Amino acid sequence: MHIAIAGNIGSGKSTLTNLLARHYGWEPRFEAVEGNPYLEDYYRDIHRWSFNLEVYFLKERFRDLIAISQTDHTIIQDRTIYEGVYVFMENNKAMGNLSDRDYETYMELFEQMMSLVKLPDLMIYLHASVPHLVSNIQKRGRDYEQTIQLDYLQNLNERYDDFIYNKYQGKVMTVEKDNLDFLNNPHDLAQIIDRIDANLFGLFSNH
Repeated sequence: MHIAIAGNIGSGKSTLTNLLARHYGWEPRFEAVEGNPYLEDYYRDIHRWSFNLEVYFLKERFRDLIAISQTDHTIIQDRTIYEGVYVFMENNKAMGNLSDRDYETYMELFEQMMSLVKLPDLMIYLHASVPHLVSNIQKRGRDYEQTIQLDYLQNLNERYDDFIYNKYQGKVMTVEKDNLDFLNNPHDLAQIIDRIDANLFGLFSNH
């Protein structure tokens, strides 16, 4: 099986991925953040290098998806190719960093890739308010995240909702994150596990 965890920056994707991998004995898979040959150029000239960067991310995420499809055990994935396209790339386009020509070429490439793979068996969407995201970002203290603007997080939240509710065709389980602490509260984690069991294995549960 292929289980995916989706959600904005600071929503708790990596934490939940690790907790569920431990509980079920699944293999966790995280997006590689090092070794991208375009990042330095991108931050120096975003408009010039956005298309190159997005195509590189697409290539890497598609490679991950092919590898997942070829495994004989369950993978739980922190962020997917779909979010990379419908949230982050679309946001880059809206900010004026990709031309219409580059956007159309990119989307055609993505759609051809998607014809070769299947959707995850379940996507778990961690939905969180901007204040909750900011609190989590501040707590974990990553230097490069401390300058993220509130309107950027809000914009991504809106794109996530549009992606999940209007564009994504697969099976989704939405988790309202603001009042949950699945890292420190076993009851909160147990609630999520019960819902996953119900979605994947048809066991009775409250939704």
